[in-house]
Order: sequence, then structure tokens, then C-alpha cells
Amino acid sequence: MAQPETAWGPHPEPLTVASAPAPEYGSGSLADLLPTLAAGLGVPEMNAAITELTPADRNCVFLIDGLGWEQLKAHPEDAPFMTSLLATSRGGTGRPLTAGYPATTATSLASVGTGLPPGAHGLPGYTVRNPDTGELMNQLRWQPWTQPGVWQPYPTVFQLAHAAGVHAAQVSSPTFQNTPLTRVALSGGTFLGRLTGEDRMDLAAEQLAAGDRSLVYTYFAEVDGAGHRFGVDSDTWRGQLMYADRLVQRLAEQLPPRSALYVTADHGMIDVPFDEQHRIDFDEDWELSAGVALLGGEGRARHVYAVPGAANDVLTCWREVLGEQFWVASRDEAIAAGWFGPHIDERVYGRIGDVVAAARDDVLLIASEREPKESAMVGNHGSMTPAEQLVPLLEVRS
Repeated sequence: MAQPETAWGPHPEPLTVASAPAPEYGSGSLADLLPTLAAGLGVPEMNAAITELTPADRNCVFLIDGLGWEQLKAHPEDAPFMTSLLATSRGGTGRPLTAGYPATTATSLASVGTGLPPGAHGLPGYTVRNPDTGELMNQLRWQPWTQPGVWQPYPTVFQLAHAAGVHAAQVSSPTFQNTPLTRVALSGGTFLGRLTGEDRMDLAAEQLAAGDRSLVYTYFAEVDGAGHRFGVDSDTWRGQLMYADRLVQRLAEQLPPRSALYVTADHGMIDVPFDEQHRIDFDEDWELSAGVALLGGEGRARHVYAVPGAANDVLTCWREVLGEQFWVASRDEAIAAGWFGPHIDERVYGRIGDVVAAARDDVLLIASEREPKESAMVGNHGSMTPAEQLVPLLEVRS
């Protein structure tokens, strides 16, 4: 019998866990970027896992939130400067990195800053269960409050670099200076807040020049915000992409000697149509909600926490209902498949859902009552499809 066709080609019914394209942890993921740069700067115990990169004395990472590899390639007219750099990606191989699972901001920023995969740093989703309280923890907004250093105890690469005598700095919006997410993921060295993108680029270049060995991080959020609200390829999204392209060029033209600028992202994005076929509502589906105590994650990357004794039944039901469109795995299956990294810290194990569901097709599992804002977003991300998972690593050297 012929297999059914989807936008991604034929796939089995249901999708098998083994068919999910796990991220390239240890060789080509976001978690490998800063350790590779720090190793080139002589920071002890750092591993140059992305072997295609050549060391530089001064390194700047510019992270554009929400700008996936596929979205960049699809808009050359809106991002001519970054498009001209596509061949430089990943050390001149012209290939992208993988974000890590789930492909979402809190998880990816923690992976970037700590140099660790989600199974180690412990931010494995947009919302996850806190095993100590039984409550859902939003790791982007840090609600309810949880002690940051307990939730994520590892030092950041910036802290390790600073201790090794490297000039480390983060240049971002002042809004992020004292957030718990910044503390656990991006702290170390000096934080410098600037409101405008132009000011950030100028200051990032100054900070690169401030040390003989430098590690600088800067960030732009508006591409992601436009995608969530209006969709990828909307006029607003394209306008933010144009602006981001000008910022990259502005920074590239100011690089001090012996510098390398790397432009990357935390995830890509996909637009999902507003109809019942593409947006399945958990809050109105008695089959999917049966036996579920908590629904975590986000629409394309769900953590499902079962009531005691119901995990197997929930897994069976979710596979029957969603298995043609989602990779649906038990916690242990997802861990064994390497979705969250090569190993899972004990403190992180219970944060992962009893059932983990990752979308392959252009669908969402929304929760219209408990997540009204998230359920209304046009652009979404989180899963392991190329549109969400692949991110650039563009390079400019001076």
C-alpha cells in the first residue's frame, strides 16, 4: 500500500520516534557554538565541537531571534547583505546549525549561553512541570518564580571566559539585564543595555575592541515578534528582516582587527492556518485531555504530564489521534532518541513530559482556554522540521 503524502513527502502511519531528525548535539548545534569560540580563545575545558570554525582573537555572536535558515534563504531581496554571506555559514561549508529541541527561545538561549544541551541545562521547553511543586513553570517569563541558580546551576560560557581573562560582554535591550533567564543563560562579564539596534551594533564593535581576547554577544528580537503576530513573509516581518540586515552590515563594517562576527538565530518559524484541520484544540478534545494532569510546552512541541498511572494510556491515545502529524514519544523514548541531548541530568528528568509530541506537519495543538495568546499566534515554532530547527551561522572576518 502506498504511504500517504504530506508537505514533507511520504511518511509512515503513525510517525516513528526514530524518524524524527534529532539535533546535531556535539558537532553542529547552537549549544556547540560558544564552547567552540571559547576554546579558540584558550578558555580551559572548552571543546571546539564545530570543527569547521577557525579561531579568532575577538568573537561576536549576533543572535537574531526567529530568523531560521529557510526563512533567510527565501527572502534574498529583503536581506541582501546576509544573503551574500550564506556561503560563509558554518565555517564556509554553506550549511546551517541545528537549534536543539525544542526550537524555542528559552531553550535555545540557555543552550547558547551555557554551551549545554537542554537535557543538561534544564530548560527543555516553553513551559515544563516543576517536579518539586507540580506546577507548570514558564521558562521564558520565569513564572512562577523559581530560584534561578537551583533551576540552572551550571556556569555560563561568558562566566568561564571572564574568569580566564577574556573580555566578555553582552549588549542587548536594558529590559533583559536583570531577568532570571539572562542570569541563568547569558550572565558573565559586563551587560550593557542599549535601546536602539544601531546603538547595540556600535557598542558591540567597541566591546570587541576593548580586549585582546574578546567574547561579545548581542541580540535583536523584533523578527520573532513580527512573525508571531503577523506571520513569516508578512509586510511587517519583511520590514524587520530588512532592518536586521542593515544592522548586521553596520556591525560587520565596524569590526576591529582580528575579529570574527557570527550571525545566528535561536529557531526558525512556520505559519499555521487558522482552521480546525491545522489547529487542534486540546481544551475542546476529550480524547486528548483524558488522563492528562498538565499540558506543557507549546503548540508544536508539547510536554504532556499524565495523572498517576495513566501515562501509557495517554501515550496510546495521543499516538492514535495525532500520530500521522506528530512524532509522539514517551519520555524515555524521546530521551533515548537524543531529542534533548546525549544525556539527561537527574534534576531535569521529571521536567520532561510523560509524553512528548513534536509536530511534523503544518499543525498546532493549541489550548484556546488556558493559552489564549499563544493560541492566536500566526507564526509558530518548537519542533524539528527544517523550517524551525535549522539556523544560520553566517561569518564575517576582519
